Amino acid sequence: MAKTPSKTTKTSTAETKLVRELAKILNETDLSEIEMEKGTLKIRVARGGSAPIMMSAPAAAPMAMAAPAAPAPVAAAESPAAAPSNANAQKSPMVGTAYTRPSPEADSFVSVGDTVKVGDTIMLIEAMKTFNPITAEKAGTIREMFVEDAQPVEFGEALFVIG
Repeated sequence: MAKTPSKTTKTSTAETKLVRELAKILNETDLSEIEMEKGTLKIRVARGGSAPIMMSAPAAAPMAMAAPAAPAPVAAAESPAAAPSNANAQKSPMVGTAYTRPSPEADSFVSVGDTVKVGDTIMLIEAMKTFNPITAEKAGTIREMFVEDAQPVEFGEALFVIG
């Protein structure tokens, strides 16, 4: 039994040395994290400063969204008109960047007033370097487009209305 703890201590010392070496490389190269895998051993070393950056980005979005809510009396007249169109809008199934055309040089997939059928591509949403087609869920005419080309979109955000 005495051999088992010393073997564990030996491994722990080697692992500690490896973590220190990875941390040194992290500091020397200005990387934010390093991940290493050797057999069944997996080690990930990351800087502590990266987490607050990620947390501050989502916090900034609600603040930016809260500011336009202040002039409510002016927007109140538009709310009843906007609510019915958003209620029928097809929503974004993911967070990403919406593209209304297949390439920067090409025309838009559709424009307001175009007739579409079920399955027609209306736009693409790029998420994690993958372009996901957003297709018409019903046949009809494009009544409104709520996003512009290369605009970031959130999950559940209204994209367009087919009437």
